[in-house]
Amino acid sequence: MEEHLRRSIETLLASQQPEDLHRALDLIKKEISKVGTDEAGRLFEMVSTLFYIDPLDRPDLAPLLNEAIALVVGFGKWVIPALLTQLDAGDLKAQIAIANALGRLGADAIPPLVAEYQSSSDPGRRQFVLYALGKIKSPKIVQAAAYALQAAEAQDRELRDTATRAIGKFAESIPPAALPEDTRRRFVQTLQKNLADQNPSIRAKAIRSLGKLAKFGHLTAPERTTLRETFEHIVGKDERFEWDRAYLVRKEAIEALTYL
Repeated sequence: MEEHLRRSIETLLASQQPEDLHRALDLIKKEISKVGTDEAGRLFEMVSTLFYIDPLDRPDLAPLLNEAIALVVGFGKWVIPALLTQLDAGDLKAQIAIANALGRLGADAIPPLVAEYQSSSDPGRRQFVLYALGKIKSPKIVQAAAYALQAAEAQDRELRDTATRAIGKFAESIPPAALPEDTRRRFVQTLQKNLADQNPSIRAKAIRSLGKLAKFGHLTAPERTTLRETFEHIVGKDERFEWDRAYLVRKEAIEALTYL
């Protein structure tokens, strides 16, 4: 990459104006097809600075964040190791953007993400790995099922929360015929266990994921009947009237009942 072009891109990326940032991304998009791996790595580093955009603080820059993620995804699977390295960014906004990019890279990202999960003992890092895995729309995501099940029983609340959600995301992508029966049963059992979690967010996600298991054909008739009774109890529709006190949990149960 020519020096004057590098400086132009860096100047534009330092701006807070959407039009300047868009111009920078356009220049990078044109340049990426001309350069080798080393230069492409530098371009990735430039684009990834936009992962720190806070769309709540600067909603006008939210489209630029989405554009940056899409551009990185377009780089191809070679960028996966670089994204995994940046999961250490320590900034929640950047980590979410990186996880979204990894998820959108598809099935190619599954083996390195699983390897990353296995090699790390940090609950926070594992959380974002599972978040990324949940974004992948491929039947091959069944390869990660055991790790989601393990994490759904973790002591760490955030990891347990993310894993409980991920199981439902996996259910969307795995056809019933491709989900081993033992894994399917463990999905149901683990989520039913998390219905009793002390944290309302985890209970709500357990209900949502069970609803997805129902919606995408992963439940037996007796399981559907049992869950319908459970969810009716949660929303106070049965004769006991001992509903869950958390509105978020009741809201998810009402929606999940439509799939049962």
